[in-house]
Amino acid sequence: TPAGCRMRTLAWLGITSLCLGAAWAVPAKEERRKAEKPKADLALYENLDLDNYDLTLDNYGEILDLSNYEELYDYGDLGPKIEVGTLAPRPKDPAALPDLGATAETPKLPPLTTAGPVHPPPVPAQALPSCRLCLCIGTSVYCDDANLEHIPPLPPETTYLYARFNRIGTIRASDFTGLKKLKRIDLTSNFISWADVDAFRLLPSLQELILPENRLTALPELPRSIVRLDARLNRIPSTGLQPEAFRELKQLQFLHLSDNQLDYIPAPLPESLRSLHLQNNNIQTMHEDTFCDSQDHSQIRRALEDIRLDGNPINLSLFPNAYFCLPRLPTGRFF
Repeated sequence: TPAGCRMRTLAWLGITSLCLGAAWAVPAKEERRKAEKPKADLALYENLDLDNYDLTLDNYGEILDLSNYEELYDYGDLGPKIEVGTLAPRPKDPAALPDLGATAETPKLPPLTTAGPVHPPPVPAQALPSCRLCLCIGTSVYCDDANLEHIPPLPPETTYLYARFNRIGTIRASDFTGLKKLKRIDLTSNFISWADVDAFRLLPSLQELILPENRLTALPELPRSIVRLDARLNRIPSTGLQPEAFRELKQLQFLHLSDNQLDYIPAPLPESLRSLHLQNNNIQTMHEDTFCDSQDHSQIRRALEDIRLDGNPINLSLFPNAYFCLPRLPTGRFF
């Protein structure tokens, strides 16, 4: 009917109007939301005056709350990787590295002069072979039982040397060159069969020379500073001693030559001597002037109190006039 057609037409027009109105309303709402957002963001900072604010270490905490800073973002994947042993990351750009060649200046060496000889710097004591193989404590060097075959180079300040129980076979004059402070040398129980004649004579401070239990067949010259000589248990005959070897040793107090191959007492003996050990040799006779001056019966030799001649084939009772100046008789056979 005509009335029904008009109703359907009006219904379609109403539906179309509603759809168009909804479509126009969405863009308008989005525009209003965008316009309102800056106002809301500015409201967050309305209490901060950032125009003239100077950020320093003192006021840094007033602006940002860093109490939970590590929880806000994980920078593990963005941070530069640092190698172990360095305090700063490696620069990514090689061109950023400083040019050391351009900035570092080569130190200039002083010009050489010919005014005098150039002396090498002193070698530290701990760098010497004796202080690597042995033990250096102060001015003492301990080389006992170190399987040495010769005397190692010693520090120039060496005062006491102990090199016992080794395999040292010879003593050279150069072994102790320049050791002006050396006071004691102890080479007990080695294989020493030879010592250069000047091995010890040029040592101005040497007081004790200890050489027992070796294979010596001769004694080298001794410095006048010597106080104690111990050469027991060697193979020294009387021909291995220089004539009047001990006369000028005015400080010698202890002379121990027991268990050798001596044929006679090595006279004359210095007045300073206190102890003479010659036991277990091959001494068969002595002179009346061996200990005392036979022309001066008022002589008294008080220092020489210890004379050992036991273990020799000599009969001491055959030389009664040889002991009148001594404070006591020698130890030995009197029958």
